[in-house]
Amino acid sequence: MIYTEFAKFYDDLFDVTLYDRWAHFVVTKAKIIQKQPSEIKILDLACGTGRLAIKLAQMGFQVTGADLSEDMLTIAEQRARAANVDVPFIQTDMRNLEGLDQYDLICCFDDSLNYLIDQKDLQTTFKAVYDHLNPDGQFLFDVISPYQATEVYPGYMYNYRSEDAAFMWTSYEGDFAPMSVEHELNFFQYNEEKDAYDAYNEIHRERAYDDTTIKDLLSQAGFLVTLSSTDFGDQPFVQQTKRWFFSTGKD
Repeated sequence: MIYTEFAKFYDDLFDVTLYDRWAHFVVTKAKIIQKQPSEIKILDLACGTGRLAIKLAQMGFQVTGADLSEDMLTIAEQRARAANVDVPFIQTDMRNLEGLDQYDLICCFDDSLNYLIDQKDLQTTFKAVYDHLNPDGQFLFDVISPYQATEVYPGYMYNYRSEDAAFMWTSYEGDFAPMSVEHELNFFQYNEEKDAYDAYNEIHRERAYDDTTIKDLLSQAGFLVTLSSTDFGDQPFVQQTKRWFFSTGKD
């Protein structure tokens, strides 16, 4: 789960238009909360380089970003200063939110929860989120589906090259957990002083959970009715899709 050199590559390569869709999903669900946007406190859990947190802050919400990666948070803080918005960023493990505030809405996107390989860690995270939600609070998240993990990702390859960098991504079926996948990420960055390329390698591991397990764990954590959907909340739930979206509440 710890991003190192990947942080800058991730920020450069990621499709930034997806953040507009995540923001729309948050805004739609935030309407359930009987407060003005300026009164709604949001925790963007696993916030990465801060693009979503900053976008939500620009919409008038009170936003805090949290992530395990110091490198990601460094970029997030730089981006917030450049955007002239006040977004505090906190380094923390999503399984332990001790010391954080209470929030009206907590979101966790971009399949961050799939990095929790042990089901007990997912359950612990759900309970930590529940404990930091205000009454009537909303918890929003997405995950890759079993279909994505077992049918789409194995054998997947993506290559990128620019004038001074290259990136190779290959995915394999995982053997470390049910419905798991392993991503091998190789980066090459031109070093002008050496007149050569510096090479970096990272392995990322994810696993999928079936929708019944997710809903059971949410219920055990204390959440009430859970709604599931696809296409950033715009389409009904189906099994054979790459990504699921969930919204659940606390009474």
